Amino acid sequence: MRPTRALSRANALTPTVRAALASASAQADAAADAASAPGPSETTVNGWVRSVRAHKNVAFAEVDDGSGASVQAVLKGGTADGITLGASVRLRGTLLPSRGRGQALELQVAEAAVLGPSDPDAYPIQKKALPAPVLREHAHLRFRTTQTAAVMRVRDALARDWHDWFEDHEFVHVHTPVLTSSDCEGAGEVFTIAQSLPGPTADAPPPFFPRPTNLSVSGQLHLEAPTHALGRAYTLSPAFRAEPSMTSRHLAEFYMLEAEVAFVDELGGLLDVAEAAFRGVLSRLLAYDSRRAVRARADLTRIAELAAVEGEGEGGEGERHADADADAGPLDHLLAAATTPFARITYTDAVALLADEHAAVPFAHAPTWGDGLSSEHEKWLAGTHFNGPVFVTDYPAPLKPFYMLPSGPEAASAAPGPTVACFDLLFPGIGEMAGGSMREHRLDELRARMAEHGLSEAEYDWYLDLRRFGSVAHGGWGMGWERWVCWVTGVGNVRDVVAFPRWAGSCRF
Repeated sequence: MRPTRALSRANALTPTVRAALASASAQADAAADAASAPGPSETTVNGWVRSVRAHKNVAFAEVDDGSGASVQAVLKGGTADGITLGASVRLRGTLLPSRGRGQALELQVAEAAVLGPSDPDAYPIQKKALPAPVLREHAHLRFRTTQTAAVMRVRDALARDWHDWFEDHEFVHVHTPVLTSSDCEGAGEVFTIAQSLPGPTADAPPPFFPRPTNLSVSGQLHLEAPTHALGRAYTLSPAFRAEPSMTSRHLAEFYMLEAEVAFVDELGGLLDVAEAAFRGVLSRLLAYDSRRAVRARADLTRIAELAAVEGEGEGGEGERHADADADAGPLDHLLAAATTPFARITYTDAVALLADEHAAVPFAHAPTWGDGLSSEHEKWLAGTHFNGPVFVTDYPAPLKPFYMLPSGPEAASAAPGPTVACFDLLFPGIGEMAGGSMREHRLDELRARMAEHGLSEAEYDWYLDLRRFGSVAHGGWGMGWERWVCWVTGVGNVRDVVAFPRWAGSCRF
């Protein structure tokens, strides 16, 4: 294929509203600098009608195409016929300085075509702010709201930033399987695949898979395999957990960003890599002048402004997470995390801190060594005490999966029981953002851990092969993608940062 031909076909795309406005603004600036500069040229705009205000001889329509900018269209005479809320339109006209407030340019329409009509009375996405639960019931249409469109663009930008960081540091992107015969976390909260076959008969076909097959809860075990050849690997893949939790932090279907690194000898080195990744990605978002970064920052500002104007408390479209300071700028929490080293504390020391606080101001759940940290404990550590991201390391071994390496001598000696070289990365307002560990790379020790957890060596024989043939010290981490998007955007519920959320009792679309 000739590159020039492919480029010419791409250029056949109609400019987005954002691009058309930028071009018209540049033309206006050039005209101001040169008296002989050509006047504004005609442009074509495609999009959906967000609002319509009709007067006797003129109508004003806000048209949005999802590119991150909308335009006010001025329609005179019969050009406004059929242009209603929710309709898709193609407008041809000239972008000129606006006489009204709220926009620098407006489209003086010469020709209008309704591509897809919409009954404005039946259209569910009205101009007024709608509560988040209502929008979730219309998830197929909520992309047309300003907030959801902005969140989707930010989500896309964040994924590209992570991909760029990993590429710059020579990680290889691997697509891990969705169907698996293992339960990585060992918690049993898996969706098992059932075959849709007729009832048992003499000539019934054999099972499609020879063993029980689940939807993946994590790609970690599979990601360790390419890491033992490629050195550094990562994935951004769907994950599924059949836990009935109804909190704002849990989904039944979500995405996991997971990374594995070979030749890392101890937990501190793994923490260094993870911290560099998080802070590096935030620095790209905040400092880069790329079109992606500029638009993402504008969208984050837009989301915060919507929350301030339209927020209606719990359940409202503008609901924010607990770390979203109403008096702070929309990028302040990102800048603080990008420029401030993450705190580090062992689980044992964290429990001691929590116990002191509990004695003064009791938590709902008393902190006890050997128990997991509750959400309120995590949020107190990251939000109140450290006021920023914090690594909590070296948790009790019984709380963690079989594949984690025991803690180093210093952490182990300070704990009242056996611990493993692991971490949870806590963020203000969210709690656990990511979790990781050094992996047990020694064959005999891994087999002993599997026996303790009641796991069949036959089922995990392929995983043991990674220790039989050229094993190396290695570690990695995983992050719930929707939690990351929530923290960056300030949106308070993971159901509102994913296209079609699934949770216990809800899989409508």
